[in-house]
Amino acid sequence: MAEPRRIVVDVRACLPGRGAWVHPVPQCLELAERRRAVPRALRADGPLDLGEVRAHLGR
Repeated sequence: MAEPRRIVVDVRACLPGRGAWVHPVPQCLELAERRRAVPRALRADGPLDLGEVRAHLGR
């Protein structure tokens, strides 16, 4: 099985690469995960590690 790729929070929107917007509430991230919207928005294959995003939204 492939290693999950880590997704990082880019608050200033200045990091290179593809990005995806999520409303800053945990319920929106949960819905995006259920709909598999995050990998689709990032055009990513395989598992994604959304731990940093969850931690950022849970503050």
